[in-house]
Amino acid sequence: MIRSLHRWPGLIAAALLVVLALSGAALSLFPALETLQAPAQAEARLSVAELATRIQARYPGVEQIRRAPSGQITAYWFEDGAPGAATIDPATGAGVASADAPVAHGWLKTLHRSLFLDDAGRIAAAAGAASLLLLSISGIALVARRTGGWRKVFSPLKGPVSGRLHVEIARLSVAGLLLSSITALWMSASTFSLLPEGAGPPVFPAVSGETGAAVGDMPVLRETPVFALRELTFPYPDDPTDAFTLKTDAGQGYIDQGTGALIAWNDLGGLERITETVYMLHTGEGASVLGLVLGLMALGIPVMAGTGVVLWAGGAGKRPRIRANAAAARADTILLVGSEGGTTWGFAKALHDALTGAGHTVHTDAMSRFSPARYTGARRIVVLAATYGDGTAPASAAGFLDRLAALPTPPAAPLAVLGFGDRNFPAFCGFAQDVVDAAAAKGWAELLPMDSVDRQSPQDFARWARAFGAAIGTPLEIDHQPVAPHTEGLTLLSRRDYGTDMQTPVSILRFAVPRVAVWRRWLGQGLPRFAAGDLIGIVPDGSPVTRFYSLASATSDGFAEICVKKHPGGVCSGQLLGLRPGDSVRAFVRPNPTFRPKRGRAPVILIGAGTGIGPLAGFARANTKRRAMHLWFGVRHPDSDLLYGKELTEWQADGRLASLTTAFSRTGTRTYVQDALRRDGARVAQLIGNGAEVLVCGGRGMAAGVAEALGEILAPHGLSLQTLKAEGRYGEDIY
Repeated sequence: MIRSLHRWPGLIAAALLVVLALSGAALSLFPALETLQAPAQAEARLSVAELATRIQARYPGVEQIRRAPSGQITAYWFEDGAPGAATIDPATGAGVASADAPVAHGWLKTLHRSLFLDDAGRIAAAAGAASLLLLSISGIALVARRTGGWRKVFSPLKGPVSGRLHVEIARLSVAGLLLSSITALWMSASTFSLLPEGAGPPVFPAVSGETGAAVGDMPVLRETPVFALRELTFPYPDDPTDAFTLKTDAGQGYIDQGTGALIAWNDLGGLERITETVYMLHTGEGASVLGLVLGLMALGIPVMAGTGVVLWAGGAGKRPRIRANAAAARADTILLVGSEGGTTWGFAKALHDALTGAGHTVHTDAMSRFSPARYTGARRIVVLAATYGDGTAPASAAGFLDRLAALPTPPAAPLAVLGFGDRNFPAFCGFAQDVVDAAAAKGWAELLPMDSVDRQSPQDFARWARAFGAAIGTPLEIDHQPVAPHTEGLTLLSRRDYGTDMQTPVSILRFAVPRVAVWRRWLGQGLPRFAAGDLIGIVPDGSPVTRFYSLASATSDGFAEICVKKHPGGVCSGQLLGLRPGDSVRAFVRPNPTFRPKRGRAPVILIGAGTGIGPLAGFARANTKRRAMHLWFGVRHPDSDLLYGKELTEWQADGRLASLTTAFSRTGTRTYVQDALRRDGARVAQLIGNGAEVLVCGGRGMAAGVAEALGEILAPHGLSLQTLKAEGRYGEDIY
């Protein structure tokens, strides 16, 4: 769990942290340069009264004197109707340099503090600081684990260069990164007024109404050394109701301009002192050497980001450790794996081990690293490819088809392709078929016809392994049992039954989601956070095959809700529909981020039939911002099959549904949802023309009918489903 806490914040926030680190390192140079350039003090005991007198003699219209933490003194004045400012030599009171900060300094400061995005950028920078704190703590914990305990945290390391470099930089810079992240979070809290307010300035008091006291004669200014000064502001000219404002390391107050007396004062509070110390530690202003050290440590972040990505990429796809993985150039068998969730790697490892045990030299790698030039000794190439989403390439197969298409000639070794998928989905082994088609187009010789493994079936894999073994003259008997996912117990809270009149039992099942403390969730306990449209996986009793149902609720609802239809002979649906409140099942959650409304205010068209209403109802339930959602919903009969009938009416009344259109196929009208879409074609086309996205959920037949209807509706307007898909405005959850 610690590794996950370290990996994902690092990957997600890597770019942001690199920007903050580089800009922070650059900013750390300015306090040091300012300290070097600041004129030396004329004498250590120089008072503010003497300094102000000297500056006033040079610039009679002086309005303010500031002293930076570096010791640099700046005066601001108004003369002949024009403002002026300069860095001051305290020995003479004369200006010796421009007071304008370098343009680069202001640019870098804005980038570092807010990314040029004002408050939104400040929030993002604070999130980056929080990520850095989490990375620092989890990182040092991982180092301690790797080295064998806290006492050995600085012991020599072994392993790949990228891993050693990552840890070495971390060990050298973690103290500075902890300090920088903590102080940054404190400063962010101060910026957004999340900390208790300090004493602040005193209430402006009554003044004598007199003017003309000489600054050199004012007792408080004579007693205040310049090194304690922060700011002295002169009263507005010819305004007897104004006063001098003095800010020092001790506090701030007002001085009567007629009597020279201190007429109000507030000492600096403890919280203010802490905030100022935090500011000094983070910026290096007043501690330039420390700032340079922290800036140098910050430069480790880009290095660690790069090596971290390399380490993550090397372990992508949750691949198991494969022993005796021969070099590509001397392997007689090349196994290439395309996996999204990691299960296909388990099958690849089982095949690798069986072939190695039979005397073959095997090289197993990700499909994304396909490189035929390295396979000089290969006698066969095997592709084990899962399909992700709507027939797309899984994570570890990215770029495979492009690499294959770019080859001048096909690989010499013949190809065997084994697809992994779920026959319940229309794109079953779609990517594996794309590989076969691309190989055929390239003229790549086939070792075996493409075969498939349905829902991680050990029997399907064992059957294919025997056929593959026969083709290469090596008997193979492989019994690979996929690792079962971690499940949590869910207790049924309630059920609502439908469809009995039509002999098609359907139920809405609502399960309690156990409340789990955050720290326990970090340890992998409890269900992860989920949203409507995500999938809940259930392994029925006596079956190794997982069944997935679309969730109609989110974690924030406090329950997990699904719609289940009874399938003849269906093991899982039969078990679920046999549950009574108080009964439990074991389940896990699989994210489905491609099927949910995108952020924004564009309209959303929801189309579903039967139990396909589940996730669509969840989208409507969560639509508290009253985004324009239009639902077309088809069922058999309104009296027995209208799932969520009451809620749909309520959601339309309170604005969570902008419109509701129903279609009933077992009434006198015999209308299907695609018929309703055609009837409302003009409105559908107008919504899509206004940027609406379309989400469809239900059976394959319904989805095909909806696609055909939408194609007819869009064609006269120069649009098509392919266009919507390319723009990310058409999503399907089909079973």
